[in-house]
Amino acid sequence: MRHNVAHRKLGRVTEHRLALLRNQAIALLRHERIETTMPKAKELRPFVERLITIARRGVAAGEANGKTLHARRLVLAELPDTEVVGKLFDTLAPRFADRPGGYTRILRVGFRRGDSAEVAHVELVGSEYNPAAKPEKEGGEEAPKKAKGVGERIKRAAQRIRGKGEGGSKAQAGGQTKGAARKSTTPRKAGGS
Repeated sequence: MRHNVAHRKLGRVTEHRLALLRNQAIALLRHERIETTMPKAKELRPFVERLITIARRGVAAGEANGKTLHARRLVLAELPDTEVVGKLFDTLAPRFADRPGGYTRILRVGFRRGDSAEVAHVELVGSEYNPAAKPEKEGGEEAPKKAKGVGERIKRAAQRIRGKGEGGSKAQAGGQTKGAARKSTTPRKAGGS
């Protein structure tokens, strides 16, 4: 009987399961939205919400009592990434200061093609993620589009070789058409028909 046995094992030993949860928590706090399977999402939710609650209490207590440092160390014991912990205490904890709980949202997406596992998006509430919006670049100018695949790269290379990238083929630049250029370069048979 499984009385008082909490949490899913996720097919992993304890150390691997904890490492998985820590890595997913770091990714969720960094990007504010991740995609994972439904059982992993259900295990991740209480793990992350506990960390956000610790950070929220630490920020609310303030520097006067020294509780912020203690809270930061408690979170650092679970998440070894100082950049993510800094973001948690600087931006995320103040965002959830008035919220009594429920900092994450699980959205069912569908089923994965390979193994039909149920997939879900886990996101922080208030992150206002918009999949249609393109990420803004700091440089202002857009980078040139990368070729999508091998076929696109081959087509672009062929265009560069033919000279179409510079505004027309080389044969047309010399005043000849493609057919005329082809006829003049092919050798003729001597004699016959």
